[in-house]
Amino acid sequence: MTPIEIHNEQLAGRIIKQLEHRNFNAHYCATHDEAIDLVKSLMPKGSIVTWGGSQTIREMGLTQQLIDSGDYKVIDRDKAVTNEEKRQCYLDAMDVDYFLTSANAITQDGVIVNIDGRGNRVAAITLGPHNVIHVIGMNKVAPTIEAALARARNTAAPINTARLGCDTPCKLDGVCHNCNSPQCICNYIHFTRNSFPAHRHTVILIGENWGY
Repeated sequence: MTPIEIHNEQLAGRIIKQLEHRNFNAHYCATHDEAIDLVKSLMPKGSIVTWGGSQTIREMGLTQQLIDSGDYKVIDRDKAVTNEEKRQCYLDAMDVDYFLTSANAITQDGVIVNIDGRGNRVAAITLGPHNVIHVIGMNKVAPTIEAALARARNTAAPINTARLGCDTPCKLDGVCHNCNSPQCICNYIHFTRNSFPAHRHTVILIGENWGY
């Protein structure tokens, strides 16, 4: 193992202990391929599955594999074209068996931090879907809540505004201005401290860099 691989595995082990103390199911996978296999093993065939706006799960190929497998009833929000179709996907997501997402950051003591523009992702994380699976690259680990929030607002948000073509100050210079822009994507700031009910949430840490 390389020094980075050793470090990621050791750090993930510490975080997993904290997550379990907070009533999460928690796992570590060295690679994204292992993580994809684990996600599929956790979801019985025939389950109703959907996901949030996470680039992590798209870029690693998880969402496409779930669609191609034919083993699941997938609500594919990526196919929605009109605003009404998108809204219906957001509403349908509130009653699925499994909601897949990532995170903008996770602290070393197991608190998950997300920011959201519409609020549909953090709403589903909070209440609705029977199970939530968070797939998180080790690049998103932060030492404290303050550092995690700073990562979400100063790293993830500016990159996402560039990806989405939003007209916000952070798109221009890559720094959060705590703005009230009409296209701000930091309208909802969300902390998941514990899994409630216990074990509703599963966290899969990946020993690779994924997403923003």
